[in-house]
Amino acid sequence: MSRMLTLAAAQLGPIQKAEGRDVVVGRMVRLMERAHQRGAEVVVFPELALTTFFPRWYEEDINNADHWYEQALPSNETAPLFEAAKKFNIGFHLGYGEIAHEADETGVVRKRHFNTAVYVHPTGEVVLKYRKIHLPGHKEFDPKRKVQHLEKRYFEVGNLGFPVVRAPIGQAGPVNIGMMICNDRRWPESWRVLGLQQVELVMLGYNTPSINQDARGFEAHHLRVEHSHLSIRAGCYQNACFAAGVAKAGVEDGNELFGHSIIVNPQGEIVAMATTWDDELIVADCNLDQCTLGRSTIFNFAAHRRPEAYGRILEQTGSVAPAEWTPKAG
Repeated sequence: MSRMLTLAAAQLGPIQKAEGRDVVVGRMVRLMERAHQRGAEVVVFPELALTTFFPRWYEEDINNADHWYEQALPSNETAPLFEAAKKFNIGFHLGYGEIAHEADETGVVRKRHFNTAVYVHPTGEVVLKYRKIHLPGHKEFDPKRKVQHLEKRYFEVGNLGFPVVRAPIGQAGPVNIGMMICNDRRWPESWRVLGLQQVELVMLGYNTPSINQDARGFEAHHLRVEHSHLSIRAGCYQNACFAAGVAKAGVEDGNELFGHSIIVNPQGEIVAMATTWDDELIVADCNLDQCTLGRSTIFNFAAHRRPEAYGRILEQTGSVAPAEWTPKAG
């Protein structure tokens, strides 16, 4: 019997800076209801799904930005999501800004800020938590930029690694689930660490500007979407897994984020894609048995990986120039 999972990607349209969480959560609950009506067993929401993409707004004192973060889940504002999960018997993935009071690398307990995602079981229990590792952007105000991208200011590098957990989801039974957030999808190391844990479903949310303001040269508008899809498709194929890549899209406070949310299968094929930049639900029936072919043949890691040849990946951060060849004298 096939392990079928009905998966929903719940793209969100823009969230303006002035909008409250109550408005956003109301939109999300309506998407969960629609997902239930279409037979979905899990819903994936985007990165920073409860607020505008606040790293575009500079605060000299990060404490003045605390209202953008969550200090507990569920809270009064997010409780309707947990209630909807129970009502509809549907799990959900949620991306949000997190404040955690915990020890840092030196052992000192302090207030810490992370870009976080969780997967919540229909009972309301948090099954898995992930904190974003590949933070893009910059830390200090950049007067040359029209729009700031201050993720390195507002978030610490995630400290949970890339965990995978085996947990029941709907009729499929136990599923190996993992998560990424936005920029993580562009790094093959993210996918491979999950793949080495036999991940079957990657839940991934993003808020990605339509224009690369850091580009040192011209980058065509359409390539922003192409490169996003390319990263997810390659990750799924090379690690024999499904993924839901889900956007927050549209024009937020005058700043354009692209949509094109997708569900991808282990062959790297897009099996569902959003066609708007608004709130939109896409659904796909995913046969998790399709993960078996890739991981038992071409990407049979036990048979074919050669970690002894990959040392440079761990030993080196920045790229270095190679040795220069010169012709023999005479």
